[in-house]
Amino acid sequence: MNRQLIGYLLAAIAIALLPAVGAYPIFVMKVMCYALFACAFNLLLGFTGLLSFGHAAFLGGAAYATGHALAVWGLPTIAGLLFGTAVAALMGLVMGAVAIRRSGIYFAMITLAMAQMLFFFFLQAPFTHGEDGLQGIPRGSLFGIDLSNDLNLYYLVLAIFILGYAVIWRAINSPFGQVLKAIRENEARAVSLGYDVDNFKLLAFVLSAALAGLAGASKSLVFVSATLSDATWQMSGLVILMTLIGGLGTFTGPVLGAFIVVMLENKVGEFGRLLSRETGLHWFQVLGESVTIVIGLIFIICVMAFRRGIVGEISHRIKKA
Repeated sequence: MNRQLIGYLLAAIAIALLPAVGAYPIFVMKVMCYALFACAFNLLLGFTGLLSFGHAAFLGGAAYATGHALAVWGLPTIAGLLFGTAVAALMGLVMGAVAIRRSGIYFAMITLAMAQMLFFFFLQAPFTHGEDGLQGIPRGSLFGIDLSNDLNLYYLVLAIFILGYAVIWRAINSPFGQVLKAIRENEARAVSLGYDVDNFKLLAFVLSAALAGLAGASKSLVFVSATLSDATWQMSGLVILMTLIGGLGTFTGPVLGAFIVVMLENKVGEFGRLLSRETGLHWFQVLGESVTIVIGLIFIICVMAFRRGIVGEISHRIKKA
């Protein structure tokens, strides 16, 4: 356990030093926001065994709530972030209370249906500005520090990511987390032991929704905007992909999966254009512009070569050795 904590501390220090070695702060902040989103989703699927197809609703809903609170109501930055997180938690409470009445594919379909209802609400609601999105969200300041500076915001987002990650780590390494794992492994046995399974599922769902909302609220600050793309079903599929590529039921897997997906989104097009220019083959550029195809190919490779995800497979082989 001590080695694990030391490893996390060293990783946090390394991330904090990235801007000093030339890393682009916006890119790293985007990775951290998606990593927190994936970790929140992993809490539900990887440790509780509940597959949600509607988690993008919490990401997008919190982004809109935070943006509106900051741009229209003029709330301080921290208050706006807390408001967005609270809205996501409330959405999770309502959606979870309905969805946990079913299990398996029926649970997944209920979350997808309710998320689509919210998507169409965001599309038509006046405060979201429809397809134009909510633009010009003010970053504000924190303790007199101007967050319009990317580097200052970088360390706030890092602190938020560390806090969210620590909450997940503590939740899983607690009696509450042990019950969640028991529900994942054998729900009927957990019921026979006297646990109120529905209450534990709902708590896990609300906690996961709140942390996904915190990621969405942070992302709205990074890009000073909230758009419909954050609330689409494709985003829900993308977070599933991040989690499965990195390693379902692991702590660091979703972080790695988020990094791989964000890197591909940002670099595949550039790499495809470079290869097309160097080789004269037009299909390299077409492939580079089709990021989803490349991500799909990587996912197929990971499923075939790393069935437990990259981190999960590495951990499994280390234990066997």
